[in-house]
Amino acid sequence: MALSMRLSRGGSKKRPYYRIVVADARSPRDGKFIEKIGTYNPLLAKDSDERVKLDADRAKHWLGVGAQPTDRVLRFLDAAGIKERAARNNPNKGKPGEKATERAEERAEKLKAAEEAKAAAEAAPAVEEAPAEESAEG
Repeated sequence: MALSMRLSRGGSKKRPYYRIVVADARSPRDGKFIEKIGTYNPLLAKDSDERVKLDADRAKHWLGVGAQPTDRVLRFLDAAGIKERAARNNPNKGKPGEKATERAEERAEKLKAAEEAKAAAEAAPAVEEAPAEESAEG
């Protein structure tokens, strides 16, 4: 039997409350579980002690038996110092999408064209004004 340490949702609509449970991997999310080893209340402040409650001894026991934690539960175990979580690196996640990239390129082109037009406008009147000043003086 494949064991999984995962979250089981409770609470009403828009007010989630989770139990950290050890269950058979084939059972449904909110279905039958073997043991409840903690709770998680995402509505509480992140620095609150009541946000995540975990029975460390039972968690260690189930990890020793071979239970595989989900990513979210593994984060809790790492914060509690029970099991180390490998850091992930996804450099593509922070990159903008195709449309945003296109819009940025269009903005850059418009800005470049505006700067060129401004530079051309500044250069042209300066050439015209210089002879006009000389003829007015002479």
